[in-house]
Amino acid sequence: MGKTFDELNERLIEFIEAQQLFFVASAPTGAGGHVNLSPKGLDALRVLDFRTVAYQDLAGSGAETIAHVRQNGRLTIMFCAFEGPPRILRLYGRGQVLEPSHAEFDELAGRFQERLSTRSIIRLEVTRIADSCGFGVPIYEFVEERDQLLRWAERKGPEGIAAFTQKHIATSIDGLPTLESLEALDSAGD
Repeated sequence: MGKTFDELNERLIEFIEAQQLFFVASAPTGAGGHVNLSPKGLDALRVLDFRTVAYQDLAGSGAETIAHVRQNGRLTIMFCAFEGPPRILRLYGRGQVLEPSHAEFDELAGRFQERLSTRSIIRLEVTRIADSCGFGVPIYEFVEERDQLLRWAERKGPEGIAAFTQKHIATSIDGLPTLESLEALDSAGD
């Protein structure tokens, strides 16, 4: 039987910090549109306090989570134990996208490894915490992080990443705007 918690405790935080992989889920408002589920790694999540977590959002092939969080704020982060005792932990809540121009970005960015590909930090104010058994999750051994995304960003450089982002992820697959900074570029070009 699963349990719910009012806030994170030391045991839950220890579990979160031990995970090499987490998943983020979001969806646009309404009956249409696509539900998005993305895996994240690279030591990109931090527990800020007993009701707040944040993760470093890196440039990639899409920006669905950014678009959904900007539209409606709904976000779930899930952790699965692939090693040790079985457990699934879900953090439900209201997300906020903090781009480099946001007043709180630099303070939060200091909690993460500096990465050229960082396009935002997504902060989650947790409103519900639930864990469950995870008995059906297989056991996997962590070998190492993949570095392709980081090497891609280094090859592209800041200008190349900006051009890629503007060309490929200005809108979500459902046509929602993604980064505010891209909207500002579009407005400046009009």
